[in-house]
Amino acid sequence: MLRRLLLPLTLFFAPFFSFGQSKDLNYFIKKSLQNNPKIPELQNLILQNRVDSELIVAANRWQVSGNGNAYYAPIVKGWGYDEVITNKQQLAALVAVNKNIYNAKNLSLQYQNLQLQNDSLNNSVAIYNQDLKKSVISQYITTYGDQMQLDFNDQVIRLLSNEEQILKALTQKNVYKQSDYLAFLVTLQQQQLARNQLLVQYKNDYSTLNYLAGIVDTTSETLSAPELQVIPNYQARELPFFINYKIDSLQIENQRMITKVQYRPKVNLFADAGYQSTFILTPYKNFGYSFGINVTIPIFDGGQKQLQYSKLNIRERTLQRNRQFFNNQYQQQILQLNQQLKDLENLTATIQKQINYLETLIKVNGKLLETGDIRITDYVLALNNYITAKNLVVQNQVARYQVIQQLNYWNMKL
Repeated sequence: MLRRLLLPLTLFFAPFFSFGQSKDLNYFIKKSLQNNPKIPELQNLILQNRVDSELIVAANRWQVSGNGNAYYAPIVKGWGYDEVITNKQQLAALVAVNKNIYNAKNLSLQYQNLQLQNDSLNNSVAIYNQDLKKSVISQYITTYGDQMQLDFNDQVIRLLSNEEQILKALTQKNVYKQSDYLAFLVTLQQQQLARNQLLVQYKNDYSTLNYLAGIVDTTSETLSAPELQVIPNYQARELPFFINYKIDSLQIENQRMITKVQYRPKVNLFADAGYQSTFILTPYKNFGYSFGINVTIPIFDGGQKQLQYSKLNIRERTLQRNRQFFNNQYQQQILQLNQQLKDLENLTATIQKQINYLETLIKVNGKLLETGDIRITDYVLALNNYITAKNLVVQNQVARYQVIQQLNYWNMKL
C-alpha cells in the first residue's frame, strides 16, 4: 500500500528539482534593481534639481517685458478725478528691462543648496539600493534554506524507502514483528508529510522572492548557493548612513548663510523705452526712454534674523545628538554581528562532529537491520537524531548567511 502511495508522489515531485539550469542570487538582485520604480523616481528628482539650477541662472539674467496701458478719466459737469492727478487720459506702450546686481553671493548659496539636495538624493539612492538588496538577499537565503531541507528530506526518504524493502522481506520471514514493520512505515510516512510541508513553504518563499524582485512568474527553480563572505569596511564615516548627517549639517550651515545674505542691501538696475503720453501737449513728441537704479537696505525686521538663527541652532544640536546615537548603535551592531558569526561557526563545527558520528552509526545500524540484529526502535531513534542534527546544520547555515548579509549591509558591500 505504501509503495503504491509513494510512487505517484515521487513522480509528482521529481520534476521539482529536475531543471537543467538554476538561478543565482545576482539574478534576483539585478532584477530587483531593474524593476523597482523608486530608483528612477529618485534619479528624476536629481534631474529636476538640475533644471532648477538652470532656472536660477535664467532668473538672474536681464529680464525684458512689454507693458501697455491706456485709460481715460472723464469729467462730467465738473465731476470726476482731479485732472492734475490723472491727466484725464494717458496712453503708454513701453519695453522695460531690469536686472539684480550685487547678487553673486546669493546665487552661489542657491547653487550650493541645490548641490546639497542632489548629494542627499544620491545618498538616498545608495541607501535605498542597499535596503532593496538586503530584502532580496534575506529572502533568497530563506528560500535556499527551504531547498536545503528539501534536498536532505529527499535523501532520508530514499534511505527509508530502501530500508523498507529490506525490512518487509525480513518481516515476512518472521525476523521482525509486524508491529515493528508498521512503526517503521509510520516514520517513513511522517518524513514524506514533512517533505510535502516543506515543499509548500518553499514555493511560498520562492513566490515572495519573485515578488520582491518584481518578477511575474509562478514556477520554481533550483537556487544556487549564495556566495556570501564578510567584506569588512574600516571607513565607517564614509558610508552613506553617516554621510546623511554630514549633508544635513552642511544644509543647516547653508541656510544660516542664506539668512545672512537676505539682510544685505539689494540693488536693481532698470530701464524702459517706448511711448507714453497724456495727449495734452505735443503727443507726437512723447517717445522716449528712462533708466535708473533701485537700492533696498534692510534696517529692522523685528528680530526675525536672530530667531531664524535660533531655529537653525536647535536643528544643529538635534542633528548632533542623533548622529552620536546612530554611531553608538552602528558600533554595537557590528560588534554583536561579529560575535554572533563567531558563535555560529563554532556551533557548526560541533554539529558536524555529531553528524559524522551519527552517519557512521546509521551505516552500522543499516547493516545490522539487514541481518535482524538490531531493534527497529533503536534504528529509528538513531535516524531521528540524525535528522535533527542535519536540520540544525541547515538552520545554522541559514543563520550564518543572514548574519553575513547584515554585516555586509552595514558596510555597504552587498
